[in-house]
Amino acid sequence: MTSSAPEQHRIEKGQPIRVGVLGIGSMGRHHVRNARSTEGFDLVGIADPSGDRFGVAGDMPVLPDVDALIETGIDAAIVAVPTIFHEEAALKLAEAGVHTLVEKPLAASVEAGQRLADAFNAAGLVGAVGYVERCNPAIMEMRRRVQDGQLGQVYQIVTRRQSPFPARISDVGVVKDLATHDVDLAAWVAGSTYAELFAQTAYRSGREHEDMVTVSGRFANGVLVNHLVNWLTPYKDRTTIVTGEHGALVANTVMGDLTFFENGQMPVQWDQIAAFRGVSEGTMTRYALTKREPIAVEQEHFRDAIWGVGDEHVTMNDGLAALRVVEAILKSASSNEVVHFE
Repeated sequence: MTSSAPEQHRIEKGQPIRVGVLGIGSMGRHHVRNARSTEGFDLVGIADPSGDRFGVAGDMPVLPDVDALIETGIDAAIVAVPTIFHEEAALKLAEAGVHTLVEKPLAASVEAGQRLADAFNAAGLVGAVGYVERCNPAIMEMRRRVQDGQLGQVYQIVTRRQSPFPARISDVGVVKDLATHDVDLAAWVAGSTYAELFAQTAYRSGREHEDMVTVSGRFANGVLVNHLVNWLTPYKDRTTIVTGEHGALVANTVMGDLTFFENGQMPVQWDQIAAFRGVSEGTMTRYALTKREPIAVEQEHFRDAIWGVGDEHVTMNDGLAALRVVEAILKSASSNEVVHFE
């Protein structure tokens, strides 16, 4: 696993990193904006064959392709083109010795993802994947508290990611576009890997790809996991719930809020309720968090890995693991069978 840049490709901490962005659509435009303000980044090139429809280039010329971007002499690249183009672009960047952050998912297939991970590992380059939810303040604080033992033994992780259909998506369904976020963040918070899962999908809007999925599974450490994802809900719901022996942590990643629902400690006086052997409601605490834009944090993690001073970025090996689970979800849904992982 490549955690940070090896010596031959490392740029000394504090030295500017020449950065290029490939793809300036719905996600790429935010990467351009943040790259301009990320300390240590020097944005020197922007490329998109479709031009600058969001007007983010400013005085910079919009280059036609990844080859032109490489010719600018970049040290690092952020790839935000459609998933089907990830492999071709990233392999060229690896061959050119360019550290690369690829937007999620890593690639269109496990095989393509494996080729990318192998190429960057072999070249001794930082290969990162844009799972920006790991940089959400609520999820970061949730994971820290879980690791510190606030919940005691963790029993279950549940995620909900529901919203109307986004016009930006054309090449994948809800599993590869949205569920991939939850697959990665749930495993990251649980500190484990998927052991088994069962999934069901639905096609309710007449599109080629699935627009609803439910997933039920178990991690290797015994924690249960459930994912509910769709593009057919008329409001935006981004919720992650971790339940353990001492209570539950609930993250609203739209607002970046984290709330702790503690198990009650007071004796129950109502006989019919007291007879139920379970938990009761206790103190509820919503934490005050420093809320920075997740993409800004993500780019700083990428920068630190290139400088060789951090390993908080999502590696391509991590992205490959998430891709394997995503393909298992689609396999389970099509076969109507449980998928077991080695």
